[in-house]
Amino acid sequence: EWTGIYDVQKADAFQSSAVSGRPITIEFDANAHGEGLRFSPVLNTVQAKTGELVQVNFRVQNLTDHPITGQAVPSYGPKHAANFVKKLECFCFRQQTFAPGEVRDMPVVFALDRHLPDDVGTVTLSYTFFEVPGAAADSAAAGKTVKPAAAGT
Repeated sequence: EWTGIYDVQKADAFQSSAVSGRPITIEFDANAHGEGLRFSPVLNTVQAKTGELVQVNFRVQNLTDHPITGQAVPSYGPKHAANFVKKLECFCFRQQTFAPGEVRDMPVVFALDRHLPDDVGTVTLSYTFFEVPGAAADSAAAGKTVKPAAAGT
C-alpha cells in the first residue's frame, strides 16, 4: 500500500494501467467527536472511475475561542473497500491544529484501485475528527508544531 504525497510516480503508474476503469459513486461523510469543531465534506458525492485520481475537500471550523488540535480517523463502506482506496494526500495523515474561529478546507487525494470488486458500485469515505486533549495548549506553550501522528489510511 502506498500513502503520502511523495508517491506521485506510483500514482502516475497506477493511473496509466492497461485495465480500464469503471464508474463508481463515492460518498463522503464527516463527524466531529466533541463540541469544539464543525466538520463536513464540501461535496457529499462525486462520480469517478476506478483508477482515476480524485481530489475532494473537507471543511473544519473551530467553534471555540481557543486553539484545538484534532486527528481525523477514516473508515470505509463497505468495509472491504478500504483495501482498494489509495490515498496520496490526506489531512488524516497527521494531527491538525485550528486557531480560534478558524475555517479550513483540507484536501484528500486518492484513487480507487481498478481491482475493486465488481459488486461494489458505491464507496463511502467517512472521517471522524477527534479532539486531542491538551495538544494545542502544549504546542502553543512550547512554541512548537504538533508532532505528526502515525500515518494511517
